[in-house]
Amino acid sequence: MTYVVTDACIRCKYMDCVEVCPVDCFYEGENMLVINPSECIDCGVCEPECPAEAILPDTESGLEQWLELNTKYSAEWPNLTSKRDTPADADEYKGVENKFDQFFSAEPGEGD
Repeated sequence: MTYVVTDACIRCKYMDCVEVCPVDCFYEGENMLVINPSECIDCGVCEPECPAEAILPDTESGLEQWLELNTKYSAEWPNLTSKRDTPADADEYKGVENKFDQFFSAEPGEGD
């Protein structure tokens, strides 16, 4: 089992999860984070820290596309080991449906 970041993170990118991760398995895209499933130790401390409820265990049904996306982009985007400021408009996008189709960007973020 591993944890995955879903589209609920897109345009929110709160980064509270990064602060508590003991193995630094978060990677930063332009407008979302992903988890490297090979590095995740399944501790689960990140899940309750996410205000957008974007982090879920991959054992939940229907998360196959998110496992693939997290795997792909964690290999391409830079590692993020410390929390930075949340985007100013994050709360406006919290709870918005179908964010992947509307807002996903494959561009990398800044990382550390």
